[in-house]
Amino acid sequence: MPRQLVAVAPRVAEIVEYEDREILPNEVKVKVEYAAPKHGTELTDFRGNSPFLKEKYDSEWHMFVPRAKEEQTEIVFGKWNLGNQWVGRIIEKGSEVKDYELGDRVCSYGGIRETHIVNAVNNYRLRKLPENASWKNALCYDPAQFAMGAVRDANIRVGDRVAVFGLGAIGQIAVQLCKKMGTSLVAAIDPIEIRRQVAKKNGADVVLDSTTTDVGMELKKLTEKMGVDAVVETSGHPAALQSALRGLAYGGIIAYGAFGKEITGGLNFGKEAHFNYGRIVFSRACSEPNPEYPRWNRKRIEEVCWELLTNGYLNCEDIINPVVPFEKSAEGYMKYVDREPHLSIKMGVEF
Repeated sequence: MPRQLVAVAPRVAEIVEYEDREILPNEVKVKVEYAAPKHGTELTDFRGNSPFLKEKYDSEWHMFVPRAKEEQTEIVFGKWNLGNQWVGRIIEKGSEVKDYELGDRVCSYGGIRETHIVNAVNNYRLRKLPENASWKNALCYDPAQFAMGAVRDANIRVGDRVAVFGLGAIGQIAVQLCKKMGTSLVAAIDPIEIRRQVAKKNGADVVLDSTTTDVGMELKKLTEKMGVDAVVETSGHPAALQSALRGLAYGGIIAYGAFGKEITGGLNFGKEAHFNYGRIVFSRACSEPNPEYPRWNRKRIEEVCWELLTNGYLNCEDIINPVVPFEKSAEGYMKYVDREPHLSIKMGVEF
């Protein structure tokens, strides 16, 4: 029987068997070759800290409300297939499928498992991956969208001075986008050395260790006391937001792209935030309508990101690190994603 990576309890992952059903006429079956988890929101769920466990987001009221006792959450430990993106080849196709052929290399959303059955009729998220395109780039399809959304929400323009806090996959891609669009300074900030090295290799002008540097002061020094025009904050740490406010130019913008958590200390809005007219925009590329709707929506962001990932404009070779075999994916997930994230950027899984 095929196998998949499942969260059996908070902070516990295991490989378990599952049974595939027959495909429908509009579906294809894919044999997975590579996959990756999502290190942000998925990790919060894995640790049992998600607001969705006790509440639900009401799209009519645009707020979290209590979940009825009998209402099941989307996160069911013991059944929840961990993972976010995969790349594989089509091994079966239904009679109604016209746009895909057996053997096609494809990428889409879904968990870390040996096979996927996917709708293949009018499904733009089942992406054909060119043979010469990088599977590591494809696995960054999701973080690229949130990086691009945050860069746009921060209104970053040619010539701007920018700081990116948090150098996971989203932050790494934000660094590349900012540098390639013609910003005059990109400072990349993270306490993890390997992440700073990759950011420097891929375009960051300056990298700063937040554990040994007064980042806010350093950003002011780098900009003749003015501060950076914009910040992309992806770490979710209160100290990072405080440093961002400290190093932000008067009237500058912070795009807060992290999956935020309850703040228990280390943040003081009575300091630079109060005096410098800094603006914080909470950025989430998949919230609809987009701030620039109808010209922009999530589908357009996805289309652009897929193009940039498959034409070589973005380089995610060093972002997917480390790559573990599927047989070791449970141990790898608990180590690299949850317990020792300083050893990784975005974990990849090879089947």
